[in-house]
Amino acid sequence: MKAFVFHGAGQSAWEDVPDPAVKEPTDAVVRVDSVTICGTDLHILKGDVPEVRPGTVLGHEAVGEIVEVGGDVRTVRPGDRVLVSCITACGRCDYCRQGAYGQCRGGGGWILGHLIDGTQAEYVRVPYADLSVHALPAAMDSADAVLLADIFPTSYEVGVLNGHVRPGDTVVVVGAGPIGLAAISTARLFSPERIVAVDLVPARLEAARELGADAVADAREAPEQLVADLTDGLGADVVIEAVGVPESFELCTRMVRPGGHVANVGVHGKPATLHLEDLWIKNITITTGLVDTHSTPTLLRMAAAGRLPTSRLVTHTFPLDRMEEAYDVFARAADTGALKVVLGGERHDVVAVGTT
Repeated sequence: MKAFVFHGAGQSAWEDVPDPAVKEPTDAVVRVDSVTICGTDLHILKGDVPEVRPGTVLGHEAVGEIVEVGGDVRTVRPGDRVLVSCITACGRCDYCRQGAYGQCRGGGGWILGHLIDGTQAEYVRVPYADLSVHALPAAMDSADAVLLADIFPTSYEVGVLNGHVRPGDTVVVVGAGPIGLAAISTARLFSPERIVAVDLVPARLEAARELGADAVADAREAPEQLVADLTDGLGADVVIEAVGVPESFELCTRMVRPGGHVANVGVHGKPATLHLEDLWIKNITITTGLVDTHSTPTLLRMAAAGRLPTSRLVTHTFPLDRMEEAYDVFARAADTGALKVVLGGERHDVVAVGTT
């Protein structure tokens, strides 16, 4: 089969690799229909995630069809159409029993495209299939459903829920890429007073407005002053970091009010300074996190009911064999207007929200 293989920092290729097979009785093999590219994949290609070994097939999000299952799999069978979650859960360790699947100590957690071969391929082996894939409604489009594998549960759990967004809050989302836009969409479920989006790219700020941001700010033009003006100098109740660079994290800590929450979602490859000389007195809460995907069944029901703007985040689609081109488009988002790039399925070369 063909797959997108990481060969070290700055090196990757769409190439032939062996077909996956069931190795454990809890495994399933899925024929991939649709996949997407994550910002974390770009971090891997830059060398920011050293655990990923050369020779690994990348990708941790997919929709596809079950073609083979191990003898212990009970909830899916060949022919079922499923969402492959970005998180794998053994279901037995203490963390899994608490619903903290991202911290699984039984061989799960974030392993696809990280510690084992991932989803950016024609087929993928999924360990612990009973808890790590989700059956899909027949009417749900694959290009929409694949966004429920990672970005929506990540933004909702690590951003909105960890940030304790409440009715009447001022919420600032720093970074209006796919995760930030999904955070804006899911924060709206809690009726905040206002949502402010901060980014460097005008097209992404326009997309943020379309998806529910009440105000937007260019990150180069003192957004903390805008937030101060909107909140009588107090700052935001919740600030969600959705970029993953030191400057954006430090900006978040300057915009939060006393007693507020900073929810870090971004994947950081470099150290960020924690200015405790300013923050020690402010009673703020800073959270980090890897998504657990405990919310995925709920989000799937909401998406099926049309309550999540999944399709509005998909700006480009490609056939699976144009993986290298899709990576180039996604990596140059400031030039291409890319938000979420989806490969496979039936729709190709779509240009939608946030592009020209």
